[in-house]
Amino acid sequence: MLTEFGLKIAPSTYYAALTRPKSKRQKRDEELMEEIKRVHKENYSVYGADKIWHELNRQGIKVGRGRVERLMRTLGITGALRGKTVRTTVSDKDGIRAGDLVKRHFVAGAPNRLWVADFTYVASGAGTCYTAFCIDVFSRRIVGWKVSMSKETDLVLDTIEMGLKVRDYRVIDGEDKLVHHSDAGSQYTSFRFTTHLVEAGIDASIGTVGDALDNALAESTIGLYKTELIKPNGPWHNRREVEIATAAWVDWYNNRRLHGACGYRPPAEFEALYELGDLIPLAA
Repeated sequence: MLTEFGLKIAPSTYYAALTRPKSKRQKRDEELMEEIKRVHKENYSVYGADKIWHELNRQGIKVGRGRVERLMRTLGITGALRGKTVRTTVSDKDGIRAGDLVKRHFVAGAPNRLWVADFTYVASGAGTCYTAFCIDVFSRRIVGWKVSMSKETDLVLDTIEMGLKVRDYRVIDGEDKLVHHSDAGSQYTSFRFTTHLVEAGIDASIGTVGDALDNALAESTIGLYKTELIKPNGPWHNRREVEIATAAWVDWYNNRRLHGACGYRPPAEFEALYELGDLIPLAA
């Protein structure tokens, strides 16, 4: 067909190209593509070029970022794209709200200085489930979570209680108190929840009504949860199924998922480095 278009190629040239051994670069590309597919699959198939590149280098597989991006295009692999966030909390206009102690400054100099919280819904065949999270701002670690068929106060109360037990939190003289920040949802402004924070020695902080940016970090985590776990793996049949999947995702999120805010380290590793004194935290 090429000769019909005036491109004279000898048959020997054509057959030589077919039998020519692969170059070192081609062989290396094939090896790297297998590693890229492995890392992508092991991480909920959500990593883009940046995180795959960092993870490969963490595993001792030295490769340039541009090469990873090129090979991902060849494989047709892309990172997950987040959709729009849907608001689930409803403010209590008659409730007494704490002030905003955070002012959109989502930075903490150590663990247990600032936690942010929010919850979202998950549609299932048995009805709507609600998943609540509590996140330590210092490392982005999820310290508490719960899946429930109800979005009443117990949902967020049990979530903060898990965080307190996991962290074994107690007020220490001379150290800053823990601040719990959330939106103005009625669950977070309820008397029961506020009382529980006071009894635990935690200062409450509430963002502006209807302003998602005032609780942006918690909403970002919710967005990851929906994008990386809920949307790709539906339909969901019941609360138990959502709960089991959420437990596995939280374990991955805390112990293996790379976070740009942690220098492309998992939250647990980031905190361990801090405890060892090998990490200089961001200024609070």
